[in-house]
Amino acid sequence: MTQTPATQSASGSATPPAAPGTPASEQRGFFGHPRGLATLFFTELWERFSYYGMRALLFLFMTAAVEKGGLGFGTEKAGAIYGLYTSGVYLTAMPGGWLADRLLGQRRAVLYGGIIIALGHFSMALPGTFFFYLGLLLIVLGTGLLKPNISTMVGGLYPEGGARRDAGFSIFYMGINIGAFIAPLVVGYLGEQVNWHLGFGAAGVGMVFGVIQYMVGGRHLGEVGQRPQSAALQPGETGQPERSGSSRTVGLAMVGVLVGLLVVMQLLGVVDLTTAVGLANAGGLIIVTLALAFFAYQFTAGGLDATEKRRLAVIGVLFICSAIFWAGFEQAGSSLNLFARELTDRRVFGWEMPASFLQSVNALLIIGFAPVFAWLWVWLNKRGREPASPAKFSLGLVLLGSGFLVMVAASLAAAGGHKVSPLWLVLTYLLHTLGELSLSPVGLSTVTKLSPQRAVGQMMGVWFMSMSLGNLIAGRVAGQFEAMPLPQLFGAVAAVAIAAGLVLALFVRPIRRMMGGVH
Repeated sequence: MTQTPATQSASGSATPPAAPGTPASEQRGFFGHPRGLATLFFTELWERFSYYGMRALLFLFMTAAVEKGGLGFGTEKAGAIYGLYTSGVYLTAMPGGWLADRLLGQRRAVLYGGIIIALGHFSMALPGTFFFYLGLLLIVLGTGLLKPNISTMVGGLYPEGGARRDAGFSIFYMGINIGAFIAPLVVGYLGEQVNWHLGFGAAGVGMVFGVIQYMVGGRHLGEVGQRPQSAALQPGETGQPERSGSSRTVGLAMVGVLVGLLVVMQLLGVVDLTTAVGLANAGGLIIVTLALAFFAYQFTAGGLDATEKRRLAVIGVLFICSAIFWAGFEQAGSSLNLFARELTDRRVFGWEMPASFLQSVNALLIIGFAPVFAWLWVWLNKRGREPASPAKFSLGLVLLGSGFLVMVAASLAAAGGHKVSPLWLVLTYLLHTLGELSLSPVGLSTVTKLSPQRAVGQMMGVWFMSMSLGNLIAGRVAGQFEAMPLPQLFGAVAAVAIAAGLVLALFVRPIRRMMGGVH
């Protein structure tokens, strides 16, 4: 869950309605911020409610026995589907942003995305595997339209930029975590205690609430996101339509090559595209191939000078670290969720709480610790001691790995089927949250600073690919929950994360030199 720490407090005093025609950026109707921020805040809150509510149930539903209303999938198949789904959410952000920029505009992209997401949840509320898979596909497509564009619209409310814009984003991201905290409590309870499909339907109802208030509050957004970015370009400006044609041709050519490659691998038996596991393996190959091709092209034919090439190499290092981090962090909704169901004593005063309730812990900790981290980095910066971005990445990986060392101990304590205290998972989530706050907020910012100005948009796409790859790997790792002893499974994740963090720590100084002055 990406989180930007709060950077500024805001007053909640009431303000009179804005006069007709007042630009969105000059309104002061939501904690001293543009009234349109409230519209986007609650839209994102409900979208995250629907996403994290369904995510809390997804792995549990797939692996639950058929007689208990589940699908009865083995963990390997369930892990592959989970990885494909969460990976697809990040991959579709790239074409979703392109569609908004070129055709729809952010305003309509967010609306269409919200409607498609709601339809996806309602599809999953119907029994049958067809509606299950259809629902997952619709949610992926809808999230790809909504997620990148709603953040762009928040930035559009603050054309002046500055600290006020940062504070606006902090308020906006608080909506993410409020939604993520409430969702498992509501959707998880309905899904696990009443009926799985009722839980999925509740997630859809949440998204409908978000769509309705988005439409009602749209008048407060002014002109933000109304027109596609390409429609605002004048002849001769960078990004004019004639260049988009060649980019589209290159993109279609790459898709054709990848499709041909998949067909050849299927014929040779390298992958099996008829199974979920085979599709997940093929998806991983595609992402890695695209990333390698992009970096190779930029190094050899991207027209970069020596400084830009060194910075691109740093982005490559951070790409790998990001994929490793999210491969571990996203165990929360999969293997750790199964551990909560199978091996955790969840009885509270005689009542057994749903396993999905523990999915709220991360969001609650983010809400509590994000301001602390924001203050800490500012305090260290004033004293000239703020860690560089690679050092923060290193810290994040080590904290992530430490969380899995806790799970190794928990697994040993649960040997023989003994159920352990939920505090093991709470401690793990605490360490993971601290790792997330160390790594996640600086990722996009650092990539933006390191990227050549003419390729910032492409680098953002590549960065989303690192998250997509990490999520895909996470699903494949979680699929080993039944095949490997849990101390070995969690120990392997811990070893990879800590080793990556320590290796990165050893090279912080040379990497800082390669960054060429970027902090």
